[in-house]
Amino acid sequence: MIQLEQRIFAFDRLGDFLRNINPEDPTYDRLFETIKHAKSKNGWFSKENVLHAFAAWGQLLNKKDLTQWLLPYSFDHTAPKTVGLVLAGNIPLVGFHDVLSVLLSGNKALIKCSSSDPLLIAFLIQKLDEFEPRFTSFVEFTKERFTDFDAVIATGSNNAARYFEYYFSKVPNLIRSNRNGVAILDGNETQEELQALASDIVQYFGLGCRSTSKIFVPKDYDLNLIFGALYPYASLMDSAKYANNYDYNKAVYLMSLFDLLDNGFFMLKEDASYTSPVACLHYEYYEDAQMLEKKLIEDQDLIQCISSNQNTAGHFAFGKAQLVETIIENRKDARYTSAARARGK
Repeated sequence: MIQLEQRIFAFDRLGDFLRNINPEDPTYDRLFETIKHAKSKNGWFSKENVLHAFAAWGQLLNKKDLTQWLLPYSFDHTAPKTVGLVLAGNIPLVGFHDVLSVLLSGNKALIKCSSSDPLLIAFLIQKLDEFEPRFTSFVEFTKERFTDFDAVIATGSNNAARYFEYYFSKVPNLIRSNRNGVAILDGNETQEELQALASDIVQYFGLGCRSTSKIFVPKDYDLNLIFGALYPYASLMDSAKYANNYDYNKAVYLMSLFDLLDNGFFMLKEDASYTSPVACLHYEYYEDAQMLEKKLIEDQDLIQCISSNQNTAGHFAFGKAQLVETIIENRKDARYTSAARARGK
């Protein structure tokens, strides 16, 4: 049994390792080799994006924040359970929050990594084992169906989620399906806020469930302001996968005679859907802010997070959508707190 303080200390050491990444330090040779192999398996995992993910977790994995996060819970007087984790792989380390929650809560993690991200979380677990060898008996990786488990946290597409709900219906479970990030603009945003929004849109090539895939703007809003904020990211076209997706999606839209706004590397399309493809942002006009809030509440099962410059409960500031602390904040209630659900609470 690893006591809670010891578990926190081990993750704090892992955070310290991630906070001090240095390509000149031989200590990090294996990390950079892992990044190289991850990129070869998934072209979306650029070195910059993977390092961004490592750095983000490095900032969160510290004794103070972890202790504060776990204050509402009591774990050390309950026998460990085995929690099956079916992880997504759309962006680097997207499933690490679930692994962290299960291990910090004193449970055992039975991990099935996505074929899109089979290396990065395994690397972090290996480092964690170096800091606290007893974690070795608390983690198992598998490519097979789960057979011996007490609870499940599974993430996948809408179709996969329906299968998960059926297959895992007899055990406590947390099933996540497709969701998207949205932003509300009122026309009074500063240039700094728009640039922060642009980061929310394009970070990880826009593939995250918290990536802003749609904006709501007032009538007569000047959409060129969005293009202006996105302009510093023109180098996205240096990625062959991004450029191919941009060309393909643009061709499909043009052949379908859709109206588009295009700046040569990114498109804006008026569309009611919350989900937009790579290199495209959907927008929708609104006239009444209160009616828009009502609509978003009605559609909450389709939305992962809302960004705005408004001091509104449940909204995040522009530029915060992909930060790890936003992930934690987004999952504080019983629906999203993996640690609590893993205990069957």
